Amino acid sequence: MFVDTSQPLPLDDHLCFSLYATSRAIQKLYHDGLSANGITYPQYLVLVALYQYKELSVKQMGELLSLDSGTLTPLLKRLEHENLVVRQRSKEDERVVNVYLTEDGLKKREALKDLPQSLVSKSGFTKEEWDSLEDLTKKLYGNITK
Repeated sequence: MFVDTSQPLPLDDHLCFSLYATSRAIQKLYHDGLSANGITYPQYLVLVALYQYKELSVKQMGELLSLDSGTLTPLLKRLEHENLVVRQRSKEDERVVNVYLTEDGLKKREALKDLPQSLVSKSGFTKEEWDSLEDLTKKLYGNITK
C-alpha cells in the first residue's frame, strides 16, 4: 500500500485533488480557444470524437466520453442547433440515434486542431514524460472503472 492510513491525508497528497485541479487548469488553458470558436469543453470533446470516428451512436458517444444521456442529449441538441452535428435515427434499428459532423462541424474541429499543443507546450515535459503520463493516466482510468 502506498498511502499511510494512520493519519488523514493532507490535501496536497490526494491524487484525486491533483487530477481534479489539473483538469480544471487544462480547461482554463483551453478556454480562450474554445470561447473564440463559440463552444464549450464538452462540446469540443464531442467534435474530437466525431472527427476521429466519423459516426457514433448516442450510446457509444456517452460511453466514450463518460457522459450520461441526461448530459449528452442537451449537449448534442445545442451542437445540432449550431449546425455542427446531425442526429439521425438508424435505418437498421429505430431505437438507435447516430451522430455525424456536418461540414461546419468539420471546419470547427479543424480550426481547433492546435489547441492540444498549447497544453503540450505549457507542460514542459519531454516526449517520453508526456507518453508516460498518458499511459499511466489511461491505466489508472481503466483500473478504477472496471
